[in-house]
Amino acid sequence: MAESIIFKPINGSQSVIEPDSNGVISINESGNITGTQYVAPGIPVSDANASTTGTISITNNAVVTATSWNVGEASGSTATVTVSDGASLTLDNSDKIATGSTVVVGNGGTLLLDGVSSNVPGQIQFSGGNGTIEVGAGTNLTIIQYITNISVNDTIVLDGTVADGVTYKDGVYTLTDNGQPIQGTASFQLPAANEGSTFTVTNVDGKTYLNATTVVCFLAGSMIRTSEGDVAVEDIQIGDQVVTFDWKNNKDITRPVVWVGKAHAVVRAGLPDDEAGYPVRILKDAIADGVPYKDMLITAEHCLFFDGKFVPVRMLVNGVSIFYDKSILSYDYYHVETAQHSVITADGMLTESYLDTGNRASFRQEGKVATLRGAVRNWTKDAGAPLCVDRAFVEPLFYKLEARENSVTGCHVPVEQTVMVTDSNLHLVTQAGAIIRPVRQDGQRYSFMLPAHTQSVRIVSRASRPADVIGPFVDDRRQMGVAVADVHFITAKNLHTITAHLQAEKPEGWHDTDWTDCAWTNGNAVLPMGDFTKGKMGLLSMTIRAAGPYLLHEADQKAQVFSA
Repeated sequence: MAESIIFKPINGSQSVIEPDSNGVISINESGNITGTQYVAPGIPVSDANASTTGTISITNNAVVTATSWNVGEASGSTATVTVSDGASLTLDNSDKIATGSTVVVGNGGTLLLDGVSSNVPGQIQFSGGNGTIEVGAGTNLTIIQYITNISVNDTIVLDGTVADGVTYKDGVYTLTDNGQPIQGTASFQLPAANEGSTFTVTNVDGKTYLNATTVVCFLAGSMIRTSEGDVAVEDIQIGDQVVTFDWKNNKDITRPVVWVGKAHAVVRAGLPDDEAGYPVRILKDAIADGVPYKDMLITAEHCLFFDGKFVPVRMLVNGVSIFYDKSILSYDYYHVETAQHSVITADGMLTESYLDTGNRASFRQEGKVATLRGAVRNWTKDAGAPLCVDRAFVEPLFYKLEARENSVTGCHVPVEQTVMVTDSNLHLVTQAGAIIRPVRQDGQRYSFMLPAHTQSVRIVSRASRPADVIGPFVDDRRQMGVAVADVHFITAKNLHTITAHLQAEKPEGWHDTDWTDCAWTNGNAVLPMGDFTKGKMGLLSMTIRAAGPYLLHEADQKAQVFSA
């Protein structure tokens, strides 16, 4: 049962509003919050225009549905609405968030945007993790371009979301941070997303879930070097003096711990290993003799320090001496923050302290409590050493560590065997669901016969991530299908050139490349046909510049066995 919401108008007075017998609190078309347990038949929001100013906290599992309601006023009076602690707020197409006002979602709160088509950027934000923003059918995608402050365990649900005439129900999307792709799945921006955040995609019942999942930290038992000797990370306290490596001057110095945090992770099996949340185990001696001096357990995005650079450990996983420990399905993890982002030593290995990129609130503190405020930091300006994901640096390092296999005791023997194929299984799927196989292939050119009135097709193929098929030292975790160059629709009398996939604003399912005359699919990419097929059947001809190799997934392997 919902408990209440606290409504605090701009004049400072406060009312506690109880839900009705069904646990529902509603804001009606007159701007009144309605329920059953009032002295009056409703408590009006701050003016007759159904606008709210000041602060509203929606908490304690309250269910709020707004109708013709403005958060803030067009005249400039602002409002902040916070949704948390299991509560939910639904805004529909008649609701608006005025300029300068904000809806904040976090700590188990849910915001549902149900058909909202207009808004002002910068007015919806997450706070501290475990928030959900669900974008319902008919809601324009431009609204969620500006959701900010995403952190670990926040979720965005795309349920029939529309942008540029495309309905986003499943498939692959790319989130960007300062113009750079954030891992995930193609076509909207979250400019203030935490730098370094990763987003994974899960499709459930026709809804696409994008989840922020990055954790960069130590597991319990990691031994942190302090001025008093090595101390287990779970026992580190604020004020402890941690030994840090001043790599520019090649000397050790001490810095105080200013914050420690703890959180819990649960592995989401079924996602790629680096996204599922499995911890990485670095065996004793895997880096050098005595480094680390015992097995080291850290999360996939945690960085190790080599030659003046930080390298995410996921890029060094070789499956033998450095591997994802799939025996660990849930675990506590810890952050240790020094006054400056630093090179510290854990288990005898140089690694990094915590860098606050905006997810501090998703951790809890034990023992001493310190409240740290200030601007969110980033790798460009605040890192203790440069972050390096360049293949030219990481690949030689990867093979150097892999070659230490004979010097490491207890090397892991992978259970799963990787099988790769070059066949793309390229085909088309029409908007009616018909599957069309190539009628002809001549080298790189594939031809498909399309029926008349085919409005669009999906270019469907196998897809794999370069990080999987080339090696983890390639920092590209996009699903790549086929690289499509020129496309033509040919009828008895005409040849029409199709270039939708080459435009700056691409249809769903396309990645940018360095080639101006070619673009990669994600394995399921939309190609609009325009008016070329009205009343006309014809041949769709496309040049495939590159394709594969592809990981053969378990289901495909079984199918091959049965067909053999």
